[in-house]
Order: sequence, then C-alpha cells, then structure tokens
Amino acid sequence: MSAVLASGALAADGGGFVTPGPVDFWQPLIGNGDYALTRPAIVLVLSVGVLAWFFVSVGRRLSLVPGKSQFVAEGVYGLVRNSLARDIIGSKDFLKFVPMLLTMFLMILLNNLAGVIPFVQFPSFSRIGFPIALTLVVYVVYQTVAFRRKGFLGYMKSLVPPGVPGWLRPLMFLLEFITYFISRPVSLALRLFGNMFAGHLLLLIFTVGGEYLLLHGAPAIKVSGVISFAFAIVMSFFEVLVEFLQAYIFTLLAALYIAGAVADEH
Repeated sequence: MSAVLASGALAADGGGFVTPGPVDFWQPLIGNGDYALTRPAIVLVLSVGVLAWFFVSVGRRLSLVPGKSQFVAEGVYGLVRNSLARDIIGSKDFLKFVPMLLTMFLMILLNNLAGVIPFVQFPSFSRIGFPIALTLVVYVVYQTVAFRRKGFLGYMKSLVPPGVPGWLRPLMFLLEFITYFISRPVSLALRLFGNMFAGHLLLLIFTVGGEYLLLHGAPAIKVSGVISFAFAIVMSFFEVLVEFLQAYIFTLLAALYIAGAVADEH
C-alpha cells in the first residue's frame, strides 16, 4: 500500500523510490572489495570488547549479595549452563562445553540486538559470512568430539539406528550422513542469517518508506508515512524477541549436536 502511494507521489515529481535491498547490507567503511573493513565487522569487534569488559568488571567485584551487573551475568550463565548445556548434553560431559556455548549465545544476542540499538542499527549476522564462521566452529567441535569418542567406524555405524532392516540400511546411512555432515551446518547458518536479514530488511523498508512518504508525499499521503513509522516501531519490539530467540535456538542446536556426538548410541 505504502509502495503504491509512494509511486503515485513520485509520478508527480518525476522521481522514484528505491526500495532497500541486499546492496544496503554491504557497508564498507574503510577500503573496498574483499578486504574492506565493513560496518558489521566493526560491530562484531566492538561486541567482543563489550562482553570482555562486562565479565572482567563483574569478576573483579563479586559479592555474596549480587549487584545488578552480577545478577545479570549469573542469570545468563545459569540459563546457558543449566538449561542448554547440562539438560541437553548431560551432567557427565557438559561442563567442558559451557564456555563455548555461553560465548556463542552472548555474542549472537549482542550482535543481533545491534540491529535495534540507535546509531548502530545493523545486526552483524545479517551478513552471511558471520553465521558461516560461527557454524564452522560448531561443526568442527561436534565432529571432532564424535570421531574421538566413537572412532571412525563407530561414528559411521552410529549413523544408522539399531533395528533398521538390512535392505534399508544403505539408504538410511546416506540420509543420515547428509544430515550430519551437510544439512545440519547449512541449516544452522542459514536459519540465523535468514531471520536477521529478513527482519532488518523489513525495518529498513518501513523506516525509509515512511520517511519518503513524509518528505515527498501529498498531505493525504503523509498519513501513510506516519503509519509506516508506527509499524517500524512495533516491529522493532517484535524484532528484539526474534533476536533473542535466534541466539537461543542457535545455541540450543549447537548443544543438541554436541549431545549427539557424546552419546553412546544414535
């Protein structure tokens, strides 16, 4: 509706509204090409610094009665340690994976929330390279654990559930091999990327479209600009929920894959 009204408004002044698209997610700040220093890269580096500063400062001021910062840190740690690591991986093996899962969860969450933080407003994981890099870490960890725990032949045998008829075993092995070695990492990376990319693109469309309608539309059309801005505000709150869920789901799936690697049976 807004796009149609904008097109009509532009027809009067001979201009044209350019809809935001994938090109708007490429934001080089220094240099250009493959080695450019981009906005999401800087946001990612800053997020690592913020997380390091937060936990170091909390660690220096630990007390029996926790303050606000310590309360937040302990709450997030307890969520990842108990609900994601221990309950999924198991009480025997979970502790060694808690640092990785906690770091992963907080880094994804903070970089996702950057999409709605004023003057930043760019979720780093809407750039496909970052989810791929993080997924590679998970992939290497759970595959390494599985091979060390079960051995090569044992790992290959565990891909076929017990009780499968002999004639069906080759097909089941092929399907499970594709799942463990291809489908899992691809879907893990694309799920995070797709949600962050789509959500931020929608916010861009409503915000930029609303701005254009207010600045260039006729008086009656300016109402649509106000409605577009209202939708952008509502969607920003919804996006915060999605950003948290995506960080949680990514970490949850990483824990599930590790749990499958340390399990004795399929």
